Amino acid sequence: MADAPSAPLGQLKIDRQASTSKSKRPRKTWPWVLGGAVALGAAAMVLMPAKPEVQASTVLQSYPSQQYLQLTASGYVVAQRRAAVASKGSGRLIELTVREGSLLKKGDLIARLDASDVQASIGTALAGVRQAEAGLRQAQAQAQQAGVELGNAEAEMQRSKSLQAQGFVSAQALDANQRRLDAARAGMAAAQASVGQAQASQGQAQALLAVQNVNREYTEIRAPFDGVVLNKNANVGDMISPFSNAAGSQGAVVTMADMSTLEVEADVSEGSLAKATKGQPVEITLDALPEMRFTGQVAGIVPTVDRAKATVMTKIRFDQLDPRILPEMSAKVSFLSKAPTPAEQQPVLAVNPKTLLEKDGKQWLLRIKREGEKELLEAVEVKVGRKLGDVVEVTGAVKSGDRIVLAPSAKLKDGGQVTLAAK
Repeated sequence: MADAPSAPLGQLKIDRQASTSKSKRPRKTWPWVLGGAVALGAAAMVLMPAKPEVQASTVLQSYPSQQYLQLTASGYVVAQRRAAVASKGSGRLIELTVREGSLLKKGDLIARLDASDVQASIGTALAGVRQAEAGLRQAQAQAQQAGVELGNAEAEMQRSKSLQAQGFVSAQALDANQRRLDAARAGMAAAQASVGQAQASQGQAQALLAVQNVNREYTEIRAPFDGVVLNKNANVGDMISPFSNAAGSQGAVVTMADMSTLEVEADVSEGSLAKATKGQPVEITLDALPEMRFTGQVAGIVPTVDRAKATVMTKIRFDQLDPRILPEMSAKVSFLSKAPTPAEQQPVLAVNPKTLLEKDGKQWLLRIKREGEKELLEAVEVKVGRKLGDVVEVTGAVKSGDRIVLAPSAKLKDGGQVTLAAK
């Protein structure tokens, strides 16, 4: 088969219009731009100095008395004289004269129980006493009559003896007078025995009356000592019984305490017991009265160890009680080596020693202040005073509550911006 004739070279052409249309398509340059911006941002972050991260502390209020601190312990205020006042008798409560907080003197009436049955028994006993008294009076009258008869018999006997000596009375008459005398003596003895029996009966009746009077006193519940009512445990209409486990009955009517016997009972670790001694000065703070600091002393150490907690209870007595101190308040006790003066119980400013920065022979604090969204540093010169336990006293242009840098570095600059480390 013969080959097809080839086209002449002159007839070959290049389609330049198609080539031009392809070359005019837009190029995608935005990925390159975005990549360049990211690279520039990363470089800026690397080259830009980061804000230093610091930890913050606080300017505190402390007390100079803490320089004498030996150890601390916690406990509660407890009334050493406290009673759940109840009745020895049983009955329905018909009168209640107190409420929580009532002030009582020893012997004041607190409550009264229904005493109608006791009153009836008292009436019966009183009648028995009167009957016994009447019997005694009768026996005494009989004894008096017997005494008169005995006296007459003795006088007649003496006269008969005198007449017999003169021969005017026979022996038979003398024997008759003797028998009369013996009978009078026997009658006198019987009368005296009747008096004794009547007196015994009277004493027994009076004893029964006294028992009923005591039972009536049991229906009147009175304060055993001067104190304050802490809790009211019963109301009018309740059945009161000395056995509180009786169904539907109450035991104690009120709980009261002698507020003059308030002390703090604080637990001291067994390992720190050597630092606590009887008579040692202490400082007491109460959670309910944080602004008050009370002085006191160790009144006693309970001679036993709590095996479960490995602690020993100490009794802390207040030097002066305050009416605001109440039983069961939580307390913190600072055992001191020396009794503080009134001036040493006034608050002063103190800081953690690690917040101090020494420069040019001076002591500085770096205070953190906020300006808008920025946390800036401000150098404040202070003077360092006494060491107060774990903190030191400072004076200067700072106030309680100011935030300061903990463990500051000389690299931190005044006015510099910082970031607070997360706790």
